[in-house]
Amino acid sequence: MKMKELIGEVFGTFILIMLGDGVVANVGLAPRLAAPAYNWNTITFGWAFAVIVAVYVSGGVSGAHLNPAVTLGMAVKRGLPWGKVLPYIVAQFVGAFLGALAVYLVYMDGLKAAGMPNVWSTGPGSVFGASFWGGEGAAAVGTYSLVNASIAEFFGTMVLMWGIAASGDSKNMGLMHNLGPFLVGFTVFAIGMSLGGPSGYSINPARDLGPRIFGALVGTQGLFDGIYWLIPPVLIPAIAGPIGFMVYDWFVTAQLPDKK
Repeated sequence: MKMKELIGEVFGTFILIMLGDGVVANVGLAPRLAAPAYNWNTITFGWAFAVIVAVYVSGGVSGAHLNPAVTLGMAVKRGLPWGKVLPYIVAQFVGAFLGALAVYLVYMDGLKAAGMPNVWSTGPGSVFGASFWGGEGAAAVGTYSLVNASIAEFFGTMVLMWGIAASGDSKNMGLMHNLGPFLVGFTVFAIGMSLGGPSGYSINPARDLGPRIFGALVGTQGLFDGIYWLIPPVLIPAIAGPIGFMVYDWFVTAQLPDKK
């Protein structure tokens, strides 16, 4: 284990959360526009490019896992030494916490004026809660249950693993390290647009729990009410990560022709 790898994971995850939660704060607080300026499309684009920038910046140093689900999947199916797993995950949580700190420093006046809303993490109580957890227009279909949100996180995380596995698969389309970050970023965009509704698409335990801890420390209420915070955004992606790589190998790797 080299210290530079941990630094890469801290810095990359810091960038991911600073830009990702940053777009949530920017759109949710809408300092220059009326309240309807909130737009799910803007947030999904913002998160996609947050991933692209973070992976390009840190990929050459640590491999840019930036996500415990990825690290666990890499250990199970891609030969990552198990001795690196815990240090990588700790580094990712540190980076996510620091990224949330950066968002707070950038938006602190707006956050304080708004009563410190949840721009940090997914699920009930987040800034999209009115739309996705029983707000106007949702009564006809009801809100999403813990089980439904968990299913959404499971499939969303698996899709992310498929995009990551394909981006580095020289036997497949051969994107590798040049355009690979774009595939990963736009995989996240696709997940947000297509599968993100029930849960807010954490698909990354560090992305959700690190900023959630920071948010609780600065006064955001309700972040740890109930059990939701632990299951869909944290445990389900951790389980789905290795499964996603397994499924890719079953249905893609095993079918690819050997390149001579």
